[in-house]
Parts: sequence; C-alpha cells; structure tokens
Amino acid sequence: MTTGGGGGAGAGDSAVGVRIQQQSRMALPDFLQSVNLKYVKLGYHYLISNLLTLFLVPLILITLIQVSQTTDLHHLWLHLQYNLLTILTCSGVLVFGLTLYAVTRPRAVYLVDSACFRPADHLKAPFRSFMDHSRLTGDFEESSLDFQRKILERSGLGEETYVPEAMHSIPPQPSMAAARAEAEQVMFGALDNLFQNTSLKPKDIGILIVNCSLFNPTPSLSAMIVNKYKLRGNIRSFNLGGMGCSAGVIAVDLAKDLLQIHRNTYAVVVSTENITQNWYFGNKKSMLIPNCLFRVGCSALLLSNKLADRRRAKYRLVHVVRTHRGADDKAFRCVYQEQDDAGKTGVSLSKDLMAIAGGALKTNITTLGPLVLPISEQLLFFVTLLMKKLFKADVKPYIPDFKLAFDHFCIHAGGRAVIDELEKNLQLRPEHVEASRMTLHRFGNTSSSSIWYELAYIEAKGRVRKGNRVWQIAFGSGFKCNSAVWQALRNIKPSPNGPWEDCIDKYPVEIVT
Repeated sequence: MTTGGGGGAGAGDSAVGVRIQQQSRMALPDFLQSVNLKYVKLGYHYLISNLLTLFLVPLILITLIQVSQTTDLHHLWLHLQYNLLTILTCSGVLVFGLTLYAVTRPRAVYLVDSACFRPADHLKAPFRSFMDHSRLTGDFEESSLDFQRKILERSGLGEETYVPEAMHSIPPQPSMAAARAEAEQVMFGALDNLFQNTSLKPKDIGILIVNCSLFNPTPSLSAMIVNKYKLRGNIRSFNLGGMGCSAGVIAVDLAKDLLQIHRNTYAVVVSTENITQNWYFGNKKSMLIPNCLFRVGCSALLLSNKLADRRRAKYRLVHVVRTHRGADDKAFRCVYQEQDDAGKTGVSLSKDLMAIAGGALKTNITTLGPLVLPISEQLLFFVTLLMKKLFKADVKPYIPDFKLAFDHFCIHAGGRAVIDELEKNLQLRPEHVEASRMTLHRFGNTSSSSIWYELAYIEAKGRVRKGNRVWQIAFGSGFKCNSAVWQALRNIKPSPNGPWEDCIDKYPVEIVT
C-alpha cells in the first residue's frame, strides 16, 4: 500500500501520461488496441475462402464481353444449323454424362428425427442414495466407498441421473431377466417416441442396427426389436457389441453404407448400454470408476435415403470419420473388461486413457480437418508446418480453428476430464461445450447415446438454424475416436417428448468443481 504523498505523485504522473497518450492517439490511431484480432482473422478467412470466386467472376464477365464484341452471333447460329450431327453428338454425350453422374453419385442420407429415452423418476440415483446402497451391499471396503464418493463429487454428474431397477434393490438383483427388462424398457421407450414423432410404420423399416457393448444375449437385442414391433421378414438387421461409447457413430456409418446400396429405404439405429449385469462389486479402484459415471440411457434414429424425406428431415449426413488405434497394445487395453483378483468382473480404465484419447483425437481431426475446415485455416496450418519442418523456425504448432467449420459441438459426455481436455485443446468456448456438460450433469455417461442427448439439448434451446453444422465426436474402447458431421436442413424445433422437455429452462446450471 502506498502513502498519501506517493499516491498523489503517482496520480499526477498518471494524468500526464494519459494526456500524452491521448495526444499521440489523436495523431495516429493505435490499431493494435482498436482492432480486435479475431475480426482480422475472420476477414482473412472470408477473403481466402472466396478467393476463387473473386477471381473467376470478373474473368467470366470479361470473357463474355470480349466474345460478344468479336463474334458475329448470327453467323455462329447459321454455322450450327448446318452441323446438326455435331450438336446431336454433343447433346448425347452430355445426357449420358449427367445420367452416369446421377446413378453413381453417393445418395444423400437424411436424419428424419431422433428420440432419447428418459427413465421414470423413481430410478433416479442421488449421491447420498448411491452411497447408501453401495454401503448396504456389503461388497465394498471403506476405502472403496471413500474412493467412489470422491469420484462422484468430481465427476460432473448431478443428483438426477438414473440407474436400472435392479440396482435399487438391496441387495442388487443383476439377473439375466433384469438385464433383459432394462434393455426392453430403454429400447422400446426410445422407439415408441420415434415412431410417434415420425408417424413411421414399423413395417416400413428396411434396415435395423442396434449397438450395445456389454450385454449381448441370445436372441440378440435387434431380434428383440423385430419381435416386439413385428418387423418384416426381409429386414436387414445388425447387432454391434463390444465397440464402446463411440459405437453410435459406427452404427450411423454402417447405416450410411447400407443406404448407398438399398434404394428408397428407411434405417433405424438404436444406441444403448446395459448396466444391470455390468455393475462392479469389487474393490479395484480402476474398475470402480464406471460405477460412478455410467447411467441409463438410449437413443433411436430414423435415417432415410428417400429424396421425398428431405423436406421433413432435420439434418443431412455430411461426413463420418473413424479412427482405430487397436494395433497399439496400450490403446487396446486402456478400456478393458476383465476379472479382478477376487474373480469379480468389471471394466478397467487405464491411467493412460486421456493420453491415448488425445492421440486418437489428433489422428481423427487430422483426417477430418481437410474435409471441413475453410481453406484459410488449412493454409495457415500448412505454412506453420512448412516453417517448422523446412526452416526449423521456432514457432508453435498452429491449431486449426474448428469454430469456423462447425456451429455446434456434441462431445461425448464420458466424464468431466474428457470435456475439459477437448475444450482446452480445440480452443472452444464454454458455450460450445455447454451441451456436453449439461448432459453429463443431467443424465450421466449414457455411453454411445450421449451425443444424441446433447443434440437434443441444443435443439431444445432453439439454437440450430438452417445451414448450421454439428460435429459429434465420441471415444470408445479398442481404442477408437469417431466423428460425424451433420448439416441442418431447416431451423430445428425440439421433437415432442424430448428428454429435456420439462427441464430445459433450468439449464445451464453452475457445476461445482
């Protein structure tokens, strides 16, 4: 703290400094202070992205003017009249080329609608209830209970997430019948909403894909859906298992490929995870973490390749990029289902998980970047890389600004640490990860369906406008990092019976860290 005299002298010096600074700024504006660099960068982005147009339009105009001045148009018309064969040949080639393009070009895949299951209120698992039940089972040591409590407090989960019916019993009842009941409840709940919102008749479904990593009974989950809704006998059904939290994007990719082959077809994709038989009742800390994070959830999508569905569809699938790091032993084992020393089965999470996820993300966005980033960002990245590699310049690696490519981000709500790292590494703002944080808080980690709860959140907020691009990115065992890019075909309104329907006004909430 300064004394009174010193404060007066300091104030006088400050006043003089301010006057001098004001005089100098009157002479010459200080552009560094008056111009926000982000707007300079935005202007550069627009200039480079439209460079080709800026050159081509004047060139075409000049060419047309020159042709009109130097060519006798009447003479040209008379010449064409006497060359009917040439005209017919050129027309035939043009028609053949256009027909060949129409037949061989990739068919557009539309997302007509999506639905997410919301469990009943009696399945909610507040922290205190969760810990009381864990203690009453008698399976956990005191140190394990304390570990779970700390994980819950730091997880980013709220007090209203859901666990299955069997886990509310004391002792828990993780039977096959209970696991089937959980699967039926979540899958049929999501599908009922989807069919109601789209007016789709189950008999019209041509392709059915179900993904669930840890519960794969016989008959399969897809067969359970076929039986429930009496789907047609020639339906092409698939059941994906063991593929982790990114399996939802894999299922969309499979549906996309099938829709390229089968014309005028609907594909339904169901993404879920089953908790009942996969709760860990041991004391190995790396296997206790999934108990604290994973919660009940399910999503169902209706995809179509019918041109007539473009009008009512919400989105068009633009890109799917998949990265698999399974060839690396550490990556392969970083999320691993196994038995502990006491013979109790669970999923172990490696301490290297975040580093491995970062490597998979780097590979994925390196592939995705050239497909989605504006040319301005690609040039900046290339120039920086050139200076670093060829000229050995001491420059920081340029991180492309994915905010220029996407309007909305759906980052898999695997845990608070995952969201924090992606927010930091991709230089996102809090509003870009809001959907992920709020989904984690309200529903927990619902595995492969989490990215659809996030998209439902963005829609419920009324933020998706026509032309907006959405980036869904998910991580899964194996180890995999998968991305899906969607473009909105209209201003999107939330579908009825959505998971956020009666609580969206409460969000976002402040999450205590």
